[in-house]
Parts: sequence; C-alpha cells; structure tokens
Amino acid sequence: MEKERQVLVIFPHPDDEAFGVSGTISLHVKNGTPVTYACLTLGQMGRNLGNPPFATRESLPKIRKEELQKAAEVMGIQDLRMMGLRDKTVEFENDDKLTKMVSDMIDELNPSLIITFYPGYSVHPDHEATGRAVVRAVRKLPENKRPKLHCVAFANNHEAEIGKPDIINNVSSVTEQKLNTMKAHISQTGWMMAQREDLIKQKDPQTMAWLENERFWTYKWNQDKVK
Repeated sequence: MEKERQVLVIFPHPDDEAFGVSGTISLHVKNGTPVTYACLTLGQMGRNLGNPPFATRESLPKIRKEELQKAAEVMGIQDLRMMGLRDKTVEFENDDKLTKMVSDMIDELNPSLIITFYPGYSVHPDHEATGRAVVRAVRKLPENKRPKLHCVAFANNHEAEIGKPDIINNVSSVTEQKLNTMKAHISQTGWMMAQREDLIKQKDPQTMAWLENERFWTYKWNQDKVK
C-alpha cells in the first residue's frame, strides 16, 4: 500500500470505520503515516444497547464515546476528533457549515488521502450527508491540489453505476487489529461477533475474503452529481 503524507478519515458514527476500513487505517499507522479520524457524532441513536443489554438511552452516548476511543487506540490513531454533531441529524445540518468543517480540516492537515462514504451509494442519510460534505470541500480545491478521495460504497446498485472497486487493500497482516476494532464497539457489534469469529475459525471463504480485503472506490469526478 502506498505511503501517504497524511490520511484523513471522516465518518458520521462510531463503528463506521470498524468493518470496512479499520485494517487499512491500521496499515497506514503501521507504515508511519499520520491518521486523523474525524467522527461527526457519538452514535447517540444507535439501535443496539448491548447483547444482552447493558446500556440505556441515557448512558449510550458515554459508552459509545468510550468505545470509539478504544477503537482508535486499537488502530493506533493518535488524532481522534469528535465533532459534536447529533446522530441521525447530520442530513439536516447546513450544507455550508458541514463543508466548512471539512475544508478547515483539509486546510489544517493537508491530507494526501481522504477516506469517507461514497455519496449516493452508502444507504444511511448520515453517511450520505457526510460523503457529500467531503466531496463539496475537496471540489473547492484546484484539481492539482486535491487529495485522493477513497470511498466506501455498499448500496445494492453501486457496482452497476460506479463499477468494481478501484482499490482492494490486503489487510491480512492486521486482521487481529481489525477484529479488535470491531470488538471495541461491543454495544453495537456484540450480537454478531461470536458468529463471525466462528466462521473465521472455520476458514469460511466468504468471511475470510471480507476479513482480509478492504474495498474502496475512487470518487468519479466526471460523474459528480453532488450539490
């Protein structure tokens, strides 16, 4: 994997990074690249309260904050930023405010790579709003000054419209960190981790392919529809 000057990861919720990006983040850290993770909310409205439940609606924000901090520690991230927005309301934030939030971080950090969701192909309204804000901020820069934009996509129709992944990172050397990042978000992932780990022990081909490879799409500026 190419060594970057600085990586900026922008997602709306704690655990958005865990399943599809945490191996890549861990590799960048291992390569000596500074990584900043800007998490826009604390996932206050997360549907899960643990399995069996150990959180309440009142305690969940504090628990998810601690889980996020633990996940960042597992990946080796030194610069974790909690941006203070409220879960399930990112789509209602002022577009200019969100764009400026991202632009300010780009100006400060001068990243060579930004990782976020692909707008139009990331399902959740908060995911979509986050991806759009990143695209708007990067688009403001001259083309020769733009960082690379690697996006996560998982809508049902995404490959039909934006093709197969442009980047597949082999993260087999950091699968333990990837699993431990997922486990850090135990309030949200506890119900699925036992089954996943059983499949990994069985060397289930589909599960191993998911665990050891992370897929990204470069943003298609020639198809840019973000407003």
